[in-house]
Formats: sequence, C-alpha cells, structure tokens
Amino acid sequence: MRIAFFDLDRTLIAENSGALWVRRELQLGYIRPWQALQASAWLAAYELGFGRMEVVLQRAIASLAGSAERDLRERTSSFYDKYVRPLYRPGARRAIEEHRREGDALVLLTSSSQYLSEHVVRDLKLDASICNRFEVDESGLYTGRTLGALCFGMGKLQHAHEFAQGKGARLEDSVFYTDSYADLPVLEAVGKPVAVNPDRRLRRIATARHWALVDWGSPRWH
Repeated sequence: MRIAFFDLDRTLIAENSGALWVRRELQLGYIRPWQALQASAWLAAYELGFGRMEVVLQRAIASLAGSAERDLRERTSSFYDKYVRPLYRPGARRAIEEHRREGDALVLLTSSSQYLSEHVVRDLKLDASICNRFEVDESGLYTGRTLGALCFGMGKLQHAHEFAQGKGARLEDSVFYTDSYADLPVLEAVGKPVAVNPDRRLRRIATARHWALVDWGSPRWH
C-alpha cells in the first residue's frame, strides 16, 4: 500500500487559509484589530524565517479555551464555502486523480483544524485527514489544548508515521506534496518528496537535493 500525503495551505489551495481566517474573523467582530495585527505579524515573521509557527498555533488554540465547539464548526463551514473552496489549484485535482487511479491512499496532512479538513476531504473525496484536533470538555467547550501532538513540523511527521503504521504502510513508500520548508521533516522521511509552488527556502533545498519541483497553477480568478 502506498500513501499520497497532501498539504493544504498554498499546496492544494493557492492561499494560506489561516491568514484568510484572521481577516474574516476581524470583519465579523470575533477578534479585535490588535489581535488580527498580532496574528498577521506572527505569520509575516514566519514567512521571513524569523518566527516559530508552533508558537503561533499553540497560542491560537489556547485562545479557544472556554468557547463553544458548535460555534467554531458553524463558522468554519461558511468560511470554507465562501473563501476556501474557490482556491483549489487545477494541478492539485489532477494529481489526486492520478493517485486515485493508481490505487494509492489519499490523505490530507495539514496543520489546519479538523473542521476545515473535513470539508476538504469531502470535496476532494480523500480517504482521511491528519490535522490539528482540539480537546473539548463534557459541556462542549474547548480546553485550549490539542488532542495529541501539535500537527506541525516534527509533530506532523509523528502523526504521519503513526497513520502509516496503522495502515501497514511505510513512509519510505509514500509521496508527500507540500509548498513549505516547515514540512522538511516529512519530506525527508517519505520516498518521494514533491515541492509544490514552494516557498523560497524549500525551493533552494529541493533544487539542491534534486527533489521534484511542480507548479500546480492557480484558480482562474486568482
């Protein structure tokens, strides 16, 4: 059995869903301007190589403590329909269909939430998702913690390894598509690493290591 893992932000879709989410939450009044500015600064620092996205994700998840899961699920559903669904890269759909014809397991491997991931899995007809899942207490409120390791960096590799083991597969036989230098641990572990419209740091490494470099294009309006 071979697994084809797919990153989401700027890989399957042409934008970073986290940045889009911050803008929308600001517009709807769920976060304050200073919070949006802070989040944007964190994302910018990460893009420039000066920030740790693990810290950003942990703070964002911690900020959910005490809020209702039902509300976030509903907001994510409308967010996906309006902002994310139009962003799929044309090459992404072609790659997924090629792996489907080959009989590979199709798995979303992302730092996004389970709420966004479930829509992606449904629309693209993937087999599973590996993502960040949030702990909820008995009253349906967030605790501010994740279920299991944070799905980012080395945590992403841990989740991917555990998933492959559970399916009787090996990462050495798998392929991973991503745009991000942050996914280097997984890229180094799989048998076929593929850099999709990569960021500057990943492009440099992929070129030096002779990894596959592909351009999946952009949505027509993008």
